[in-house]
Amino acid sequence: MPTELIKQLLEAGVHFGHRTSRWNPKMRRYIFGQRSGIYIIDLKKTEECLNKTRDFLLDITSKGETVLFVGTKKQSQEVIQQEATRCGMYYVTQRWLGGLLTNFSTIKKSIERLKDIERMRQDGTFEKLTKKEVARLEKESAKLQKNFGGIVNMEHLPRAIFVVDTKKEDTAVREARRLSIPIIGIVDTNSDPDLIDYPIPGNDDATKSIRMISSFIADSIIEGRKRFLSYLSQEGVTIKTEEERASVMTGITPLTPESEVELEETEELKIKEIEEMIEDKQLSEEETRPTKKAARLRMQRPTKKG
Repeated sequence: MPTELIKQLLEAGVHFGHRTSRWNPKMRRYIFGQRSGIYIIDLKKTEECLNKTRDFLLDITSKGETVLFVGTKKQSQEVIQQEATRCGMYYVTQRWLGGLLTNFSTIKKSIERLKDIERMRQDGTFEKLTKKEVARLEKESAKLQKNFGGIVNMEHLPRAIFVVDTKKEDTAVREARRLSIPIIGIVDTNSDPDLIDYPIPGNDDATKSIRMISSFIADSIIEGRKRFLSYLSQEGVTIKTEEERASVMTGITPLTPESEVELEETEELKIKEIEEMIEDKQLSEEETRPTKKAARLRMQRPTKKG
């Protein structure tokens, strides 16, 4: 009896592979058969791979890790951007720039340049420049936004990458393998599944199929992030409880932000009072000092004899 997931995969056309003349023999274990010269992918194997991938994604995202979505072919660009944005992850939908992973320190410089131009636009710097300079910066910003718009906030390398059409994105796959970054990829009948850590056999050409699998990946990430946020909230409650317990045992009440501000204001007032007392004392000494000097001069002055 087919499961609900297999029915959804069937409706999305995930089972359609390439023509029998274009195939990779390593995909044999994922092929159910052929019809009209087209290979049919075994959706039971696809379901097993999806469940395995979901467990992996739940594990890493529940620890706060990130995933990079990669899909530069025309059928996948819009889908990848939407699903990555929905689950709060990074994405690359334009041309994959060589060294994006292996030379990430250099890529970060280009991202910083994009951020600098955005700051110049917001803080009014553009108004002080000539039209020609502004046009040049706008053109540079548009180019950087096109290439790096999906990874602007990516401060470090992702824990895993999700790739649509691993054969087309071979550069991204090679870079991830070199850095030992786990790869999740949709592998069609013409792909090499041995290069992928978590292969998902399926149709990587139809938009409906790509959307179905990408949505499944995004839902798994969202569930993992919910677990992570729940863990953080519980940790916050635990820390607060431990502080309260410690205050009861020691008799010392932990300072709240409001009480800290009050304490700082009280200390400042005390310091001002001490400074005023010191100034008053110095003024009184200065006022009495000439009187003492005059008294000494009178005592030293010889008296006139009558």
